[in-house]
Amino acid sequence: MTTVDLPAIEEAARRIAGHVRRTPMERSAALSELCGVPVQLKLEHWQETGAFKLRGATNAVLSLSDEERERGVVAASTGNHGRALAHAARIAGVPCVVCLSKLVPQNKRDAITALGAELRVVGRSQDDAQIEVDRLSREGMVPLPPFDHPAIIAGQGTIGLEIVEDLPEVDTVLVPLSGGGLIAGIAAAVKASLPKTRIVGISMARGAAMQASLAAGHPVEIEELPTLADSLGGGIGLDNRLTFEMVRDLVDEVVLLDEAEIAAGIRHAYFQEREIVEGAAAVGIAALLAGKVESCGPTVAVLSGRNVAMDLHARIVAGADSLEDAA
Repeated sequence: MTTVDLPAIEEAARRIAGHVRRTPMERSAALSELCGVPVQLKLEHWQETGAFKLRGATNAVLSLSDEERERGVVAASTGNHGRALAHAARIAGVPCVVCLSKLVPQNKRDAITALGAELRVVGRSQDDAQIEVDRLSREGMVPLPPFDHPAIIAGQGTIGLEIVEDLPEVDTVLVPLSGGGLIAGIAAAVKASLPKTRIVGISMARGAAMQASLAAGHPVEIEELPTLADSLGGGIGLDNRLTFEMVRDLVDEVVLLDEAEIAAGIRHAYFQEREIVEGAAAVGIAALLAGKVESCGPTVAVLSGRNVAMDLHARIVAGADSLEDAA
């Protein structure tokens, strides 16, 4: 099995120190009372670009050789990785192209172009956008994918190091699950020190590519559908090299949520925790509210990003339970 180990994650932590925020964990009184165990929220949406993706993108860009920097970097993204890569590339003076599908919200497209990256909108899925990435890679650009890359996974794994340092008695960690880069890195970091800690992946029922692949025993393609958790959309790649096996071997459970449950998580974050988060970031909270995760001890929910369109957020807070309701 090809994997990313603890030394690689520790090296990533040293490399990105000073370039990303060491985000805090805050106790949720409401969720702790509901669950009967201490519940902490890892506030990763406080990163400068509004999502955890800055860790992996920064680690990957800072790992490039001089020759690779001159060639520039390219990636497909559902929005947050593209924004993080654009930020890291601008700081390092590296040319950057981000390829998105038409499903990516306009606010995330605008944030990427504001950081100086070239934006290309291709097709109606992340797989369609990846075709353009592959073409540009053949022309010489360096591909830095959103999850299936050792430097990306190691960068995201630094969140796990911080969780263990801040809460060494942690029993369960709830992590948004899409392509698997975030949860693979966190699981590798946490289980290296605390092998009995449970890692639970949370995704949406609409188009959960990793869960479908785990059920099939190999990477599969599924239809990418509109969802409140848009950052969790996209496939894992039929030629997946790292995250499928890492998730299969390190993640203890996967939980799927419907759209109304995700909306309830967004509302709880806003009204009870005073935090604005996007749908993908609310899934840990949502799983606890829905009673779909049980924990015997201290629990951490990773709030992964805040890059939600504020008009959509306002409609969800007002009671909308789906994109259709919010239209």
